[in-house]
Amino acid sequence: MYTKVHIHAPEEIQEKIHNMSGSSYGQLFRVTTWGESHGQGIGAVVDGCPAGLSLSEEDIQVYLDRRRPGTSRFTTARQEADRVRIMSGIFDRRTTGTPISLVIENTNQHSGDYGNIAHTYRPGHADFGYDSKYGFRDYRGGGRSSGRETAGRVAAGAIALKLLSELGISIRAYVSSIGDIEINRESMDLGITNALCMPDIDAYERASEYLDKLRSEGDSSGAVIECVVDGMPTGVGEPVFDKLDAELAKAVMSIGAVKGVEIGDGFSVSRMRGSENNDSMYMGADGGVNFRTNHSGGVLGGISNGNRVFIRAAVKPTPSIYKCQHTVNDTGEDVDIEIEGRHDPIIAPRAVVVVEAMTAIVIADLMMRSCTDTVDKLKLITGK
Repeated sequence: MYTKVHIHAPEEIQEKIHNMSGSSYGQLFRVTTWGESHGQGIGAVVDGCPAGLSLSEEDIQVYLDRRRPGTSRFTTARQEADRVRIMSGIFDRRTTGTPISLVIENTNQHSGDYGNIAHTYRPGHADFGYDSKYGFRDYRGGGRSSGRETAGRVAAGAIALKLLSELGISIRAYVSSIGDIEINRESMDLGITNALCMPDIDAYERASEYLDKLRSEGDSSGAVIECVVDGMPTGVGEPVFDKLDAELAKAVMSIGAVKGVEIGDGFSVSRMRGSENNDSMYMGADGGVNFRTNHSGGVLGGISNGNRVFIRAAVKPTPSIYKCQHTVNDTGEDVDIEIEGRHDPIIAPRAVVVVEAMTAIVIADLMMRSCTDTVDKLKLITGK
């Protein structure tokens, strides 16, 4: 038998606690997402974007279309246009420096599909945790814990990506493995596009057959997403708690389906010697410092070293599967459940752009914070 824990605190403390829902990220480039899977809509507010950035709804829509459901047999059949509207912060197709409000309406909710789980906790989902924390939950698609929450992240991240492109920084993510099927790094081509976001045609075809088999069995698969950042300058990131790699790990880990994050060689460094893991340096023809390897993933001491930033994220299998599962209900009974509704047999392909978005938000925020690192940088503002 489980026990719900309720924390009692004075009213003034409760008010402060309730305002700390953890829906915002960033200090100078700050993003707040809002909305539920089966509510009126999903959205985000971006505060701190510098004025003068060329921006339109079309710039953002490109990224939302990559995350949009119903685009292949490997995604949920839910049909959402995911059309974004910019409600504020833009004038004459340029940012004004004021908060940018983004709205995406929900138009294809089938809330009735979730009636059979109103009092039953789904394995692999956040149902039990939400009920324990708040005393009730939005069972229609998981509410804020639904993968649909990431639409707001992608809309906000599109702005960060546009800002970083102005600074010569590019971010690209892809699926490197599905189940035990991995891409061939010798022949991979990031220019390849397909429904699984795998930059290797052979791996894509084998993974497609594997997923078709899982779909016929009512099951799902996990995967790994890799993300690379090119054009990253040196000196970005803080040396203690707000390290570049620590912030990236937090942001990517905050994506609901991600259960593990690695930077550079990640866990494999535990099997290496110092002589193998250290990235030796040399002076380039342009007078700059270069690295012969990149085991560190472009980050040392929490600060970027100018090398390519490399991030790897482990994405769990879709928890909503069409198999009978054992669970409990909110009255403490052992029950069986068969989940209905429309669900992805794999999460990773639609999460690729979410990883890009969260990476961009982190880097945009830390880039802006780095502008105050030295007196010389501050003098650039005044021209002194």
